[in-house]
Amino acid sequence: MDDPKQRLTLPFLPLRDIVIFPHMVVPLFVGRAKSVTGLSTAMNLDKRIFLAAQKSAAVDNPGEKDMFKTGIIGTVLQLLRLPDGTVKALVEGKQRARMTRFIPKNNYYVAEVEPIVEPPIPDIEREAVTRTVIDAFEEYSKINKNVSKDVISNVSAIKDVSQLADTIAAHFNFKLHDKQQLLKTISPVERMTLLYGLMQAEIEIYKTEQRVKGRVKKQMEKTQRDYYLNEQMRAIHKEMGTKDDYKSELDELENRIKRKRVSKETASKVQQEFKKLKLMAPMSAEGTVVRNYIEWLIGLPWFVRSKLRLDIDKAETILEEDHYGLEKPKERILEYLAVQKLVKKIRGPILCFVGPPGVGKTSLAKSVARSTGREFIRLSLGGVRDEAEIRGHRRTYIGAMPGKIIQSIKKSKVQNPVFCLDEVDKMSMDFRGDPSAALLEVLDPEQNYAFNDHYLDVDYDLSEILFITTANSLHGIPPPLQDRMEIIQLPGYTEYDKLQIALGFLVPKQTKTNGLSEENIQFTNNALQTIIRLYTREAGVRNLEREIASVCRKVAREITKDDGKKFVKVTSQTIQKYLGAPRFRYGQLEENDEIGLATGMAWTQVGGELLLIETVVLPGRGKLTVTGKLGEVMQESAQAALSYVRSRAHELGLEKQFYRKVDIHVHVPEGATPKDGPSAGITMATSIVSALVKKPVCRDLAMTGEITLRGRILPIGGLKEKILAAHRGGISQLIIPEENTKDLKDIPAKIMKRFEVITASHMDDVLTRAVVLPPGETLFKKEPEEEIIAPELIPKQQEALEPMRVN
Repeated sequence: MDDPKQRLTLPFLPLRDIVIFPHMVVPLFVGRAKSVTGLSTAMNLDKRIFLAAQKSAAVDNPGEKDMFKTGIIGTVLQLLRLPDGTVKALVEGKQRARMTRFIPKNNYYVAEVEPIVEPPIPDIEREAVTRTVIDAFEEYSKINKNVSKDVISNVSAIKDVSQLADTIAAHFNFKLHDKQQLLKTISPVERMTLLYGLMQAEIEIYKTEQRVKGRVKKQMEKTQRDYYLNEQMRAIHKEMGTKDDYKSELDELENRIKRKRVSKETASKVQQEFKKLKLMAPMSAEGTVVRNYIEWLIGLPWFVRSKLRLDIDKAETILEEDHYGLEKPKERILEYLAVQKLVKKIRGPILCFVGPPGVGKTSLAKSVARSTGREFIRLSLGGVRDEAEIRGHRRTYIGAMPGKIIQSIKKSKVQNPVFCLDEVDKMSMDFRGDPSAALLEVLDPEQNYAFNDHYLDVDYDLSEILFITTANSLHGIPPPLQDRMEIIQLPGYTEYDKLQIALGFLVPKQTKTNGLSEENIQFTNNALQTIIRLYTREAGVRNLEREIASVCRKVAREITKDDGKKFVKVTSQTIQKYLGAPRFRYGQLEENDEIGLATGMAWTQVGGELLLIETVVLPGRGKLTVTGKLGEVMQESAQAALSYVRSRAHELGLEKQFYRKVDIHVHVPEGATPKDGPSAGITMATSIVSALVKKPVCRDLAMTGEITLRGRILPIGGLKEKILAAHRGGISQLIIPEENTKDLKDIPAKIMKRFEVITASHMDDVLTRAVVLPPGETLFKKEPEEEIIAPELIPKQQEALEPMRVN
């Protein structure tokens, strides 16, 4: 054995969650690179290595402060490299040692250690502690069947007190701190005394555990075997003298039920379910379902309401602060507040805001909540295809829960919020049901005072909620659902509106968002108009806000890059520097009037668009080709337009059988975009006539209207959006159906000043204004040809069968 005063420098192996005693042979699985190198180094030298436990197993690269000072000098008996890169080492503990210095190295750990020599003890004292500890170990072996008789015999044969203490300690699953204390204790007598105390505590714990298990087994019946673990925990709590958590939870739930004010039906249901819950075993699956059900019932705001703000002037001020324009919805909200002020209780209105993206439908709903003093909740219905999303699942299903309506109301914590149902036109249906049908009850003022969710199975009053739905178009909303809502159209913004919104809302918002101020950046009106005209083409203002944000970001970069530059003025001349080349043309029509090219107007879900229609006449056999991804209705409009032209062939100066010698090809550009609807009928007829008579169409004139076989022009829809599109496109003349004259009052006067509006009831009037002729020349001949039946002689029965479809 080494001199005790001699200090050794040995490879050092940090141990995680393990303490090795002398006379122990322990297999170790080593994965850390430094530890593997240390073992290899020890194996190549004299096989000696110093082992000590880490204070925390979570430390991957321990230092001197992370290690216990007292460890053990061991011998590496065997080293085996495993396929996964780790090493299995067999190590035997030899002698206690104390680390005096930690020597860091790049490849492995090294420690300077001092071996510890144990002091001698008197024979009588050695005999006394030996007997005491062996007796305690034998007592432990009687209650723990895992300790065999051979182990008892081997332990009893050990004469060395230090070896006896270390051997017995290895058979107990003491905590790391206790094992380290045993290793640190040098005196064998003190170590045996400490070991005896730990053994007695372990024996007592084991006896208590056995007593608890015995008590639980006696209490259990065959039907309760599934709940064995929970009963065991309760018995442990009883043994330790602590309170039963499950019983305290039930008491707390009962107090909440007593304090909660609910409807009579709900109170009866809650009491019935709570009685069932008290009879159920804890942790049972059914008990969890019942508990969740009760929590949902008492968690809803049954009689909790927001205090409404009935100051109409203040509400109007808030609405004006948040949104520019949108007069109709603002007026409707103020009307509701006025009635609410006169009548104590009124059912909440159900409004539907319909308009293109970016016009402020959802944000207007938030402003309504702010102006009326209500809470605001929003539910997006886009892509919802399951009825249970609205009305909940029945409790018979695993994982059942209420529908989104009830969930949202619980989050709002009041019974009268503003409830925004976003994208109501984007719902779909499948084998799980139709969610739009489930909404019929929610949005019906005559029914929603007793809304019955499948999960709750009790009536809940939704009549005080102010429902606001939003949609891009009415086509995706079933007619019965439309009938239950007050539909308010939100048309696209005019150029003037967009400019005012940008000045009052978007520029200040994006300036602040990008860390700028009025001292750093200024947008001129011309710059904003340039962005609106050349960089965006939309009904709303979302893209406009994106472009303004892009300019702000680039200006912020300029300011941070150039410390001396503190102010940037964005003008129409400098806008290309920030946004690049213009993306759209504004007011740049065809340079010349073209033959066969007519300009129509179309309505889309994102606002109005200009629609160019081209026609060419080719030698052929009378075939009509229509291209541009057109729908059936639009293709039929082309057929009707051609039939009208054939009926007026003589008046137009065409040969009687002209259609048998030529093929006519009608094309609508942007072929990848689907198009449909009858409102392009007069535009197609104009384009076809222009190509046949070889006369150009006025380039700054746009038209819309449905054509019949006799040339009559029927009214169309979406006129405001179409006129706004013509305004954006720089059109100066418009031809609209005469029956749409009544819709012109909805168009702002500033927009109408830009146009010459021509109303027409017959296709002849359209051709007269649209086709460009030399001075003194007329399009129609006055003398009729007897062989051709005039349109006026078509029988009345055919007129009665004519479809009256309006776009």
